Amino acid sequence: MPYDIVVIGAGPSGTAAARVCAEHGLSTLCIEEHGTIGYPVQCAGLLSNAAFAECRVSQRTILNTVSGARVVTGSGSELTFDAQATKAYVVDRGALDREMAEAAAAAGTEFRLKTAVCDVRDSTVITRGINGHEEIPFKILIAADGPRSTIARLYGFSRAKVYLSGIQADIPGDCDEHLVELYPDASPEFFGWKIPTGNGRARVGLCGQTLVRERFNALLEKTGGTSSLHLVTGTLPLGVMPRTYGHRTLFVGDAAGFAKPTTGGGVYTGIRSARHAAEVAVSCCEHGTFDNGALADYERRWQADIGRELALGFRLFSMRQKMSSASIDGLMQALNDPAMISAIVQYGDMDRPGTLARQLLKNPRVLRWVTPVLGATIRSLF
Repeated sequence: MPYDIVVIGAGPSGTAAARVCAEHGLSTLCIEEHGTIGYPVQCAGLLSNAAFAECRVSQRTILNTVSGARVVTGSGSELTFDAQATKAYVVDRGALDREMAEAAAAAGTEFRLKTAVCDVRDSTVITRGINGHEEIPFKILIAADGPRSTIARLYGFSRAKVYLSGIQADIPGDCDEHLVELYPDASPEFFGWKIPTGNGRARVGLCGQTLVRERFNALLEKTGGTSSLHLVTGTLPLGVMPRTYGHRTLFVGDAAGFAKPTTGGGVYTGIRSARHAAEVAVSCCEHGTFDNGALADYERRWQADIGRELALGFRLFSMRQKMSSASIDGLMQALNDPAMISAIVQYGDMDRPGTLARQLLKNPRVLRWVTPVLGATIRSLF
């Protein structure tokens, strides 16, 4: 007998989908290529309140809380805002991933570790791993296998629009434990960060497309990183793949390019996509319909939920590519005003930036710096 659901990848998106399917009584298998869930860690581990809530884990995974940010440009301009209330959690991603997997297992999900997908033929996954060669039939496949999705490659599906390389290190050193530091000039394609993890430590990293290691070393020196306690690298996919379903398969999380183009975070959008995928998978199994017409409901669901914000985020990301250091510095100075800072605190949302963008663009000083590169995007916001 086939499994009702086979999930590829045991990250937050995969285990969230598996848990929902198992809770609905579907026979569910989650396949993970690594031998330990949660490693290697390839995430900054900064989750918004909403993202942390979506994970449905205990507070044991929390290392620190963050209430604001300090933005520092290459020219020395600074913008600091502090909501004086928790706006994000710094988490132990390894522990968080494991707790989510444990919850999925408690709901009835089976796990197969140290197992890699080699092929998909019709409705059968071909794997090689700890149990040798296996052929595993399924009714619905949920691809949560990360930015370099093997499933997408096997199907020949078009992928995310842009891929960034990321590098991050844990370093010792004093810093404000409740403010994230952002360095927009650290990487011309994205930005750099310093995230306080508590106990005199921080995570310093950046994403980009060119000279990533050299720019990371410069950022490390700028932020006082004299030694690295833990170094990781990863890939960030931006821009959702043109079609997120097909061949009895639903693509979720980084496999579909659901990372937020404004911050790079993928947990909130990944889990939201996973829940929509799981609900559609449950419906397909209940009705015995697995064609593309039935699967298309998944795309309608996530589009209605997070599609507009992701599309806007990608336009803002494209705008960032056109901004010079001088423009960024001018924008930070325009935002460094009590009314603007109040708006940032009130309307700022790491997961849904549209509301804040509309508020800030009402200010002529802000428009001066962004109109030349935003163009039609401004009209789409109102």
